[in-house]
Amino acid sequence: MPIPKPAALTSPVIDCEPPALPLGMPPAPVVVPAACQAPTVLHGHTPRRSRLVGAEPERQVQPGAAQFADMALRRVLEVVDRRRPPAQLRSLMSQLLVDAVVAAAGARHRTTASLRRVGLRPAASAEAAELFATYTRGARVRAIAGRIELRSGRWQLTALQLG
Repeated sequence: MPIPKPAALTSPVIDCEPPALPLGMPPAPVVVPAACQAPTVLHGHTPRRSRLVGAEPERQVQPGAAQFADMALRRVLEVVDRRRPPAQLRSLMSQLLVDAVVAAAGARHRTTASLRRVGLRPAASAEAAELFATYTRGARVRAIAGRIELRSGRWQLTALQLG
């Protein structure tokens, strides 16, 4: 019994090139299509007036936010390094965040963390700000991100990510 021939995986390519002209023949003239007729106007044109839009006023971070962010991040790093007890974070953040910081403090570090730069950016509401910071541990530079909110007249850390 003969073995059936497998189906071809490719097909021939169609030649898309125009036919070759003999040398010395002038090229065919280019045909330019007729111009379109002007559209008919159904409605009269109403001129639009452009108005100047002023730049959005830049929001400012409230005065005590930067000082609170610096102090809170220093305490967090001291708790992670086990130089400070976790109970001292309770006035700065919720118990859920305190538990997360304590979990991050589980690993022993050979060197202590040192906070380098802290920055704040206004959030959507006037009573909140996003914070970002860098700290060093030995020769490595690491990052912190978080959010602080003004609650009952006091700043509190509401989100924190240690990198």
